[in-house]
Amino acid sequence: MSYKNLIATVFSCGLLYAPPVMAQQAELIIPLGDKSRIVYDLNKGQYNITWNGKMMIKEAYAAYQAEKPGDSRKAGKASCKVSDVQTSLGKARLYTISFAGDASLQQLFYTFRNNNSFITQLRLQRAGAAVSMTPLVTDSLLWNKPGDNRALFVPFDNDMWVRYNAMPFAGAAFKGSEVGAVYNVEDNSGLVMGSLEQDDWKTGFLLKGNGSGRTAGISLLAGFTDSTVTHDVVSHGKVLPVDGWVSSPKIMIGFFADWREGMETFAKQNNQLHPRSIADWKGPTPMGWNSWGVLREKIRFDQAMKVVDFFADSLKDFRTADHTLFIDLDAFWDNMTPGGIDGDVSKLSEFVAHCKQKGLKPGIYWTPFADWGKSDRNVEGSNGYSYKETWTTQNGRMLDIDGGRAMDPTHPATLQRIVHTINRMKSLGFEMIKIDFLGHGALESDRFFDPAVTTGMQAFKKGMHFLDSVLDNRMLVYAAISPNLATARYVHVRRIACDAFSALDNTEYTMNSSGYGWWQSYLYDYVDADHIVFASENDGVNRARLAAALVTGSVFTGDDFSATGKWTQVARKLLQNRDLLMLAANGKSFRPLLGNTGNKGVEQLFRQDDGRLYIALFNYGNAAQTMNIPAELLGGGKNTRWKIKELFSGDTHWLDGQKQLPVPPADACIFEIIREK
Repeated sequence: MSYKNLIATVFSCGLLYAPPVMAQQAELIIPLGDKSRIVYDLNKGQYNITWNGKMMIKEAYAAYQAEKPGDSRKAGKASCKVSDVQTSLGKARLYTISFAGDASLQQLFYTFRNNNSFITQLRLQRAGAAVSMTPLVTDSLLWNKPGDNRALFVPFDNDMWVRYNAMPFAGAAFKGSEVGAVYNVEDNSGLVMGSLEQDDWKTGFLLKGNGSGRTAGISLLAGFTDSTVTHDVVSHGKVLPVDGWVSSPKIMIGFFADWREGMETFAKQNNQLHPRSIADWKGPTPMGWNSWGVLREKIRFDQAMKVVDFFADSLKDFRTADHTLFIDLDAFWDNMTPGGIDGDVSKLSEFVAHCKQKGLKPGIYWTPFADWGKSDRNVEGSNGYSYKETWTTQNGRMLDIDGGRAMDPTHPATLQRIVHTINRMKSLGFEMIKIDFLGHGALESDRFFDPAVTTGMQAFKKGMHFLDSVLDNRMLVYAAISPNLATARYVHVRRIACDAFSALDNTEYTMNSSGYGWWQSYLYDYVDADHIVFASENDGVNRARLAAALVTGSVFTGDDFSATGKWTQVARKLLQNRDLLMLAANGKSFRPLLGNTGNKGVEQLFRQDDGRLYIALFNYGNAAQTMNIPAELLGGGKNTRWKIKELFSGDTHWLDGQKQLPVPPADACIFEIIREK
């Protein structure tokens, strides 16, 4: 290659080229902000990424599997075209890399001014359907900062008591879903990578440390399935070309001074790229009661009516900003309706009327993509279809997960059943619906009824969009078991972790998800920490249970308030504490202060609101603990004083000198800190 041609190639991308020596290679230098850049080797089909002048990712490449496999390292000489484009995230510079030896492959890089993050994507033309597309594969993710370094595993959903895991980087090896992070606990600097789109693909964040604590291999794999993570026992479905092209999801790769900001940025970008299927929630932070906490499968009509009376008569100060609550009947509400939704629904009508007469809002529960009968019978509201026709299969076997059989979201009977059931619930006057086991609708399948749908995520999108169209923005829509990211555009509230009850270890489990999944409050209108059950637990355990809800976002209780016990006394005290209710009114999750607890619950979290600093401390152990408040959170000078109030007790004092906060064993505290002006 002549020097003249090499220079022409480089400057066709609007880039500078300064090789140390003249050799048979050309480098594209793509700036990413201050002292950061992508350096793409046009001859080798590989790229390096430096952050703040240090190499972070070395010899990354792209790969795919379509009718035949492809790999950017084997695709021949690359060339680049640059253009300025307007995206949903703002103005971007787009670099399109094409290959002489594989004309079907393109890799796109979107960069944004003064930004250390970028977006990359693969595109295939005339290559047939794709099974997988991987915009970044490398054996050399270089992370050798001193101190405690972590790699964050993020699960696909919130089912089966799954946990996040902030693993020590040196020994980290996992298959995460959609997004992950590598970060330093001491200074919070970190790398965040994740898929910004879930319409067609499930994407894996696959990481394996080499044991040295300095290097790991990583792959961002669109076309990821795993029997444990995604609950699929078959490989990912093929993605068909659209207008001749198959595209991977857009992948965000970002380097951040604070990895927590990176996770929040990732969530915000997901929202910006996806138009919502459901209208934004215009009301205040939802709060209320759900029957699954204690009454569960034994719920009766008389109990539900007494619960309404308790909230109306004995808990008058526990209200949303519009002076109401949601009273939600969970599974087994059909105990009150002989013949189900098509039978005698007079008791449901009475319940709805009683809620509204008391100034409360009635809610109900349903699973649109799971069949609990699991027998070959007629589908309610359908045109003569049987349930057997709707069942999802993998390798010819029906999928029973959590006791429910998966249904094809694209089958006419599934859709007709949605119309029939939702319209019946709307006509009865329900104002909230908790929808559950949504992951059943995201499973891969041997085939879908709709031939245009070939992947689980495509089926999920079709089913959820249809469900929203039938709901018609008439209810608060609350998701329980569901995919972490893909559910966001279809619902208002999502449960961060499922089936936590009164015990302290249940709170610890919840705070694993809330502590490492807090960023989902930027995906959803609100995130919820499951029903808050007080039962007869010790006072500290009850404070911790409520604190878990307050630091997550919304508050739904779950005790049997049709009966009297310690839980009724605790509810009167804690659920009418004005300081605590102010936290719930904000509705946004607290950030983790330290991301170093592995697969255990996060212990220290904070949020800053209008000049106030809130710090929440959880103690899951049997010995008292203290926490040093980081100076960067407090601000101020040497002689600054801070007024501190513990919100559960109301105790107030001035914080001077040693800045430590105590938390008793098996308990939680929430502190409000205001700097003296």
